[in-house]
Amino acid sequence: MQRVTLVRYATKPGATAENEKLSRAVFEELRQKKQTGMAYALLRDGDNFLHFFINTRAPDADVLVELPSFKAFSANNTERFAAAPEIVRADMQLVESYGIAEP
Repeated sequence: MQRVTLVRYATKPGATAENEKLSRAVFEELRQKKQTGMAYALLRDGDNFLHFFINTRAPDADVLVELPSFKAFSANNTERFAAAPEIVRADMQLVESYGIAEP
């Protein structure tokens, strides 16, 4: 099984730039560590954000959420978010993909 997570939220007025900066730090750390066995994407439309994560090796998100940069992003996120984020998690078997490296 693999872990798939989608997180959607809006930031409060004035918090969007800081939220994006903290999010980009996660991607920088992933690139530096050359993490494998996962895919992670951030999409934005104004103050609305969508995070997409898939762990192709295990049914957990530890490879992402244990990063110091992700912990920094998560700290005080209620101060940046307009409301609680919508979170969808699923442990499913990857059948087919394009652009997602398999284990």
